[in-house]
Amino acid sequence: MAFAITQTCCADASCVSVCPVNCIHPTPDEPDFGTTDMLYVNPATCIDCGACADACPVDAIFPAGDLTGSLKVYEEINAEFYAGRDVLAEATVAPNFHRWSPPSFARILPSDFAPLDVAVVGTGPAGMYAVEDLLLHTTSRVTLIDRLDTAGGLIRYGVAPDHPSTKKIGETFARFHDHPRLRLRLGTEAGPELAERYDAVIYAVGATEARRLDVPGEDLPGSLPAATVVNWYNGHPGVRPDAVDLSAERVVVVGTGNVALDIARILTADPESLADTSIAPATLARLRSSKVREVVLLARRGPSDAAYTRSELLALAARGDLVVDAHDPRVAAAIDAGDGKAALLQGVPRETVDWSSPPSDGTRRVVLRFHSAPLEFTGDTEVRGVRVTGDVEITAGRVVRAAGFRGAPVPGLPFDEVTGTVPNTAGRVLPGTYVAGWIKRGPSGGIGANKACARETVGALLEDAVAGRLRTRGQRRRSAARR
Repeated sequence: MAFAITQTCCADASCVSVCPVNCIHPTPDEPDFGTTDMLYVNPATCIDCGACADACPVDAIFPAGDLTGSLKVYEEINAEFYAGRDVLAEATVAPNFHRWSPPSFARILPSDFAPLDVAVVGTGPAGMYAVEDLLLHTTSRVTLIDRLDTAGGLIRYGVAPDHPSTKKIGETFARFHDHPRLRLRLGTEAGPELAERYDAVIYAVGATEARRLDVPGEDLPGSLPAATVVNWYNGHPGVRPDAVDLSAERVVVVGTGNVALDIARILTADPESLADTSIAPATLARLRSSKVREVVLLARRGPSDAAYTRSELLALAARGDLVVDAHDPRVAAAIDAGDGKAALLQGVPRETVDWSSPPSDGTRRVVLRFHSAPLEFTGDTEVRGVRVTGDVEITAGRVVRAAGFRGAPVPGLPFDEVTGTVPNTAGRVLPGTYVAGWIKRGPSGGIGANKACARETVGALLEDAVAGRLRTRGQRRRSAARR
């Protein structure tokens, strides 16, 4: 019986490195790594050893025969990835072995390489993958800094509370907090002075600002950035428990990425189904008295090009309360033809919705409306609706802007206002100062994408150290004295 990878895959490739028969793809050295929604087990070559399941940091891998309910489809999804691929031909020749790649020594450190003092700013995935690399592969001493009193970053405050398996990777990261060469400093603001105190500083501060839509009415009361809602249900200390008003029956979410789906799912969930999750207690109390009955997800493009991943859409559709707005014949045509992601919506009910009225009954549901770009948020003193493509106005009491994120400027570092990132080369801002994660490459890729990103950054740091491009402690002290 083969194993199968399921919905919560973080794609950090921990499973790839332990598989004895190379049956998990794409691997980090393959061109499509990082472009797929998840990794996949080849059922033709899997030998059912279970090594991948033991290594998975988010409990996403199970014996295919044990999958039930909404996860059952992942047996087929894993097999589909290999249909017609060369991997199957190789498996016919040697089903239990794989061709060894030539040895690679990407980093060569001299035997007398002195321990470095490195500061890592940010305790999210990018920062923790950098910490892991430094502690496991060098003799560096690491100071891990976060402005919040609780570590975790994106894992703690960005992952939806009803995704407990995904949050489990936080336990993998937390084991480094007690490492003898690591000092953890929480509740600490990082400033330019770090450059004077450490051999190198890695900023892994993420992308925390909302990308603006630049439409009239965007700043009306009742219009919220997605980050506020996500932080609200995760109990972020910077967001008040009453930051999200749930008195409106209909909420419009602009965007169809995974964050948009998370928000729609939480706002329409049975509150009791969230009671045993990590959701903020104050948020759960407010959801129990919520008047929200319908969340509308607005997509600029059609269903074939939706931003959500396959696994997130399948999880939402499995609840049985998803509806597709049938206002545009192109939507039905794409779904019926099975074009790209549109095929995932086959079997999902379609309905022509009267947007001038509140939701028709008291049941909760999520509506997907494609080919509908927001043109204006309407209302005088607060949001009353959204005018979209086709000059249709959707009556709504609240709007959530989930059109993406961008980084914020880091004091003392250059900043690109267009991309919302710190300009860098392979993570190097200048010798001694580095970036990793979304502040480095923009808000793309899931949790696992930060592993390769952090490794590249740490590689640049070590290259500079070996080449003597980092300032010595004496040079830093003399520079500080001149100030």
